[in-house]
Amino acid sequence: MNIENRIKELGFELPTAPTPAGAYVLGVITGNLCFVSGQTGTVGGKLVYSGKLGREVSLEEGYKSAQIAALNCLAEAKAVLGDLDRIKRVVKVLGFVASSEGFDQQPKVVNGASELLGQIFGDSGKHARSAVGVAELPFGAPVEVELIMEIE
Repeated sequence: MNIENRIKELGFELPTAPTPAGAYVLGVITGNLCFVSGQTGTVGGKLVYSGKLGREVSLEEGYKSAQIAALNCLAEAKAVLGDLDRIKRVVKVLGFVASSEGFDQQPKVVNGASELLGQIFGDSGKHARSAVGVAELPFGAPVEVELIMEIE
């Protein structure tokens, strides 16, 4: 299966890898694992949504932000690996959700990333996951996603 074609079939577009916003690299390969840096829901360098879940950002908007963040992670993976078809399986997704007081639906937000990865990779997209509520994320982002992938 060609991963980039699958992304297009699903109605999404693989963006260009974002430029690091700090003193880090897009990703690191060690052994048969590829770790990519955390990404937010930006398109063309601008956040699509900003604020906290349960206040300025709805559950649906948070879900979409997680999808966009996952696509940005895949763009990083392509930059590091050269070809997304080298991804054998998604091992782990880490999702961080900027949450207002009392918001407890972080898993539903991070499902945006998880379900999209499942649609893209099929059974190889099934992964372990964390969905964590946090007080703030960089630049006012509502969601940040990181991926760990097994590669060939």
